[in-house]
Amino acid sequence: MNDINQLEWPLDKIINTANELQSRGASGASTSERIAAAFVLNKQDLLPDSYPIMIEAWERLNEWQTHVKFIRENYMHLIIKNPG
Repeated sequence: MNDINQLEWPLDKIINTANELQSRGASGASTSERIAAAFVLNKQDLLPDSYPIMIEAWERLNEWQTHVKFIRENYMHLIIKNPG
């Protein structure tokens, strides 16, 4: 699949949030969406300030951990490349 808009929620939201974080370094997404996106990107520095400890951020995701793994295994081609 090559179209983010054809994915179900929350996969589409996590990917869109990851792309926002990748291109702008910020997003207005929810805390869980931002945490999931940071893990998809494998960038601890993009975790919300309220979750500076990675394991606490990961545990916050609960069932969304599966979504992060699924995106990393199947949809990284939908993530924009780091412009820097």
